[in-house]
Amino acid sequence: MKQTLLLVSLLCLSLSTTAQPKSTVQPLNQSTLDGIVQKHIRNYYGELYDFISLPSNAYIKEHVQPNLDWLRNAFGRRGFSVEFLPTKGHPVVFAERKADAAPSGPLKTLLFYMHFDGQPVEPSAWQQESPYKPVLKRMNAGGQWEAMGWQTLQTSYDPEWRIYARAVSDDKGPIAMMLAALDMMQKEKIGQRYNLKVLLDSEEEMGAPNLPAAVQQYRDKLAADFLMIMDGPRHLSNRPTLSYGCRGITELTLTTYGPRVSQHSGHYGNYAPNPALRMAQLLASMKDEDGRVTIPGYYDGITIDENARNILAAVPDNEEAIRQKVGFAQPDKVGRNYQEALQYPSLNIRGLVSANVGEKSNTIVPDKAVAEIDIRTVPETDSQRLIDLVLNHIRSQGYHVLDREPTDEERQKYPKLISVKSVIAMLPVRTEFGIYPDRWLSAAMTRAFGQEPVKIRIGGGSVPIAPFIRVLNIPAIHVPMVNMDNNQHAANENLRLGNYVDGVKTWLAILTQPDVK
Repeated sequence: MKQTLLLVSLLCLSLSTTAQPKSTVQPLNQSTLDGIVQKHIRNYYGELYDFISLPSNAYIKEHVQPNLDWLRNAFGRRGFSVEFLPTKGHPVVFAERKADAAPSGPLKTLLFYMHFDGQPVEPSAWQQESPYKPVLKRMNAGGQWEAMGWQTLQTSYDPEWRIYARAVSDDKGPIAMMLAALDMMQKEKIGQRYNLKVLLDSEEEMGAPNLPAAVQQYRDKLAADFLMIMDGPRHLSNRPTLSYGCRGITELTLTTYGPRVSQHSGHYGNYAPNPALRMAQLLASMKDEDGRVTIPGYYDGITIDENARNILAAVPDNEEAIRQKVGFAQPDKVGRNYQEALQYPSLNIRGLVSANVGEKSNTIVPDKAVAEIDIRTVPETDSQRLIDLVLNHIRSQGYHVLDREPTDEERQKYPKLISVKSVIAMLPVRTEFGIYPDRWLSAAMTRAFGQEPVKIRIGGGSVPIAPFIRVLNIPAIHVPMVNMDNNQHAANENLRLGNYVDGVKTWLAILTQPDVK
């Protein structure tokens, strides 16, 4: 099966070995774009299958090289020069292809950022043989997803069918969409208007620890007029979406201490301080009952003016549907609605551990309690300042703060001990509405789909793009294409077939967009 699909893919790509056509790009309308995609789309399911069949866990070194080789071949067949740029970790892929003619206008070189690594998998949690063996599924009358033969895609199409595999949505799918769009342009003799540069990260799901240094090291090679990040899901409505920023992420690990080793709760309960209780009290002191951070100065610098409020109100959120989907009755009261809540820095308890529960529980006073906090930062807030505010708050609660395990002497001297370790993992970014790249990209999306895209002022998640904006001094906008309910980072990750088709059309619209006023 796989060999057959590979032969089909290679046969369909045979034209890509010829020279690029020199015809002039045309402002293709929605109907024409739809026609091009429907004419060719069946030729590219096989290539998607091959790509997402490659295991892609960046924590497993042996997974990386096959993906590097696949990408070098895929982009190389399409006339790109391809390099593996060394970093202190895994190399990143850099692919470049010049325009057919000297570009004119404000935008000459477009830079695209995507990643090909995927989250680790737990195969037993997947409802299929393997997370790396793609399965086409449809929902049956009972509301369950059932497998279909992959070859069905050659004769039938339903936008609600799903392709299940690790990294199919996050983020190999968008890469495959780009490759399909480039081939369709060649087959339709549509010229390439812009110089294209593509950076494909190998460690994004690890937090992209080596990306900032790589951007600095290869800044001349990466120089461009505009950056687009082709990652993440569309708005919950699944309408075409643009996102103009992302929050940063800062992480803190807090550890409170009780007895040197766990003690019998009958002998030492009511006497030895319980670190779990102290941790609970400390965390509770950081927020009120409405979920707002009570640490003085935490929200300083955040203002929602009338223009920003109008931008946020234009997002077609159905908050009742969000609550039903996520499963809660009433939201926290940070901001007046969902979009406004994202404009403020968060303080989230992402994990809390002390001793054991259930069948593994013991009647003890635990020796320690550990809490992990992530803070999603916004452009108006400084990450280190927020860390310092949290530390000052902890000290105000009577704690002696360390950055390591306490010594015996410190255990005897300080009644309340805590260790705090912090990491600024990613910085926040935001591009303002109304600049030329915004108008240009909005025009491309409107031309493709017949309506203005949903515009998100800042997304809730974090993407490692701050180095591009700060080092290359260029604006950046996210172009999410996959379905919101794709289970990214979880078991049974999937890509809605209609989003794959729309994604190819999105790429075609971007790559053929002429200048705008």
